Amino acid sequence: MRKSNYDKSPATDVDGPLWKGWPAVTGKLREAASAANGAGQHIIVAEYYHGVYAAEVSACLKRLSPSLYIDMQTLFKSASAIEAMTAPYMTGNALFGRRAPLAYTDYLDEAKADACRELIRQTKGLILIAGHGAAEFYPSPHTLIYVDMARWEIQQRFRRKEIDGLGVASKDAPPSIHYKRGYFIDWLVCDRLKRECLPRADYWIDTHRREPKMITGQTMREGLEKTARKPFRLVPFFDPAPWGGQWMKHVCGLHREAANYGWCFDCVPEENSLCLRICGELFEMPASNLLFHQPRQVLGAPVEARFGYDFPIRFDLLDTIQGGSLSLQVHPTNQYIRDAFGMYYTQDESYYLLDAADGATVCLGLKTGVSPGEMIRALNESHETGAPFPAAKYVNQWPAQPHDHFLIPAGAVHCSGAGAMVLEISATPSLFTFKLYDWGRMGLDGLPRPLNIKHGSHVIQWEWQTAFVQQQLINRITPISQGDGWEEERTGLHENEFIETRRYWFTKKAPLHTGGSVNVLNLVEGCEAIVESPAQLFAPFAVHYAETFILPACTGEYTIRPASASGGKRHGVIKASVRY
Repeated sequence: MRKSNYDKSPATDVDGPLWKGWPAVTGKLREAASAANGAGQHIIVAEYYHGVYAAEVSACLKRLSPSLYIDMQTLFKSASAIEAMTAPYMTGNALFGRRAPLAYTDYLDEAKADACRELIRQTKGLILIAGHGAAEFYPSPHTLIYVDMARWEIQQRFRRKEIDGLGVASKDAPPSIHYKRGYFIDWLVCDRLKRECLPRADYWIDTHRREPKMITGQTMREGLEKTARKPFRLVPFFDPAPWGGQWMKHVCGLHREAANYGWCFDCVPEENSLCLRICGELFEMPASNLLFHQPRQVLGAPVEARFGYDFPIRFDLLDTIQGGSLSLQVHPTNQYIRDAFGMYYTQDESYYLLDAADGATVCLGLKTGVSPGEMIRALNESHETGAPFPAAKYVNQWPAQPHDHFLIPAGAVHCSGAGAMVLEISATPSLFTFKLYDWGRMGLDGLPRPLNIKHGSHVIQWEWQTAFVQQQLINRITPISQGDGWEEERTGLHENEFIETRRYWFTKKAPLHTGGSVNVLNLVEGCEAIVESPAQLFAPFAVHYAETFILPACTGEYTIRPASASGGKRHGVIKASVRY
């Protein structure tokens, strides 16, 4: 195993003030309110993202000693009314719901809200309105504060049973149900309001750790604008899995005492954090804020026109070295995901092998002559009786070596076998995996992981059998161009998929271009490389083995070369962009 140089705390350096700890935060807010209070009334709105410890944050903000304090939770409809309102979007499925077109106005009891507005009109002095939906209830305050939270931390709070869904009492629900409510309902509601708050917020607060940090809205926006014009990385987070392995512990420098790490989410902006470094402190926020503020600069005009605020490319790591096989699975086709779940594109993907143990395999596609009815009956029988499913009878198992690339368009039955270190390159809708068989094992919670054989049976592409897979989906490597010390190859993806991947081998400086689309890359070979702008649009940017990094579309031409300490050894990156 190589010595780890994987950076787990990437950040963009930004100038500006930062206040750390509640005494400093409330002191600054008191000072701002006092300076602006000339009309006998000063209204502070503190908007909370889902997952914020609302009671704790509100108790600290109340140290401002307002004349009137309004807790937004008291203006909500009853929990039972909100449960009924959201039930159609939660559906009866354990994992999947439908995207909700709701806003905070749907959650408010209008009689209570009207009475509260009248009370505000009658009150002088400092008025504090705090909680979920505060900025929608009172959209034009004197001071607007946003208290933010990234989804990776929200999920940890789900698991610890510390937080409810918006307007409902659900602390004790399983994490999967929490995630479903967040994904299909709560986070959509929060994001719609956040996009309105982001351009005009006076202060932004980070409460991912117990000691809060606050910056001005101007500093936050300047940090996002700087990030959108240079290479950057998201803050990775690592999670165990029932099939998890041991490779990332060594390569990514993780805690050795953990049982395993199965996942590394290192480019999923909806889930990851983005950090700014201000006054020597890391200020953390959801990476999706960058897309909300600078979508065209990051994505490129054609990609923004197609995907809006959605970041369409996902990179993550799947570690099964000294672990087990992933579940046998399939992803929905575009039409199916649209009809069944209200999503407008699906999770096409591919497996790029960063590393592989002897005997590593990838399951992909069906064997020649497989009968759909027979296979589905066998899957259902296994699920109902607990008997093993004879996967080898129905599914191809291919040998896997480092730098192999397996293309997995929606509808292809697949999974990584044990002994593989996979860089998964996919379209972003990450929830929609239809598990067909999970090898008879339990999840980390000690319960069987839900299977979705019925959903899967509707989307499996039965004609994708052995010959097709071998010819169309495995190592479709095509040389593109070469120069002094570098070569470029096309490695995919399949024609059904909108992501294009190119691989660059280099011992010297290699030229690349964003081509009008956001570029997502990973250093798949070599210890360290340097990304530079021929036009000097950004400072040289160092990346290390297995790190995923992003080139915004607006950066245009760039180069990559081995770091000087690398001794001229061959390096490699794989790059993904959107075809249009």
